[in-house]
Amino acid sequence: MMKQAQEFQKNMTKIQQEIEELTVESSVGGGVVKASVSGKMELESITISPDVIESGDVQMTQDLIVAAVNEGLSKAKEIASEKMGGLTGGLKIPGLM
Repeated sequence: MMKQAQEFQKNMTKIQQEIEELTVESSVGGGVVKASVSGKMELESITISPDVIESGDVQMTQDLIVAAVNEGLSKAKEIASEKMGGLTGGLKIPGLM
């Protein structure tokens, strides 16, 4: 039993490290706004096409930024959940994800 717990801990640590090193890209508005989100659920970068800026539509630009960031976060969470689900056999363990 102890050996299984140690193996589980080792695998969990490995998966958590993989998740932290993960970078997810999202794109909205036909690629005019792109966001890069880490596995730590942090925004790493955002790219906005000059065409969007030149349009002068501030509200649309803000909406596209929010959508790109939210999509990136959602993708990162989904990937992290899938990786952890493989380790836990689909069990929902509080505090893991």
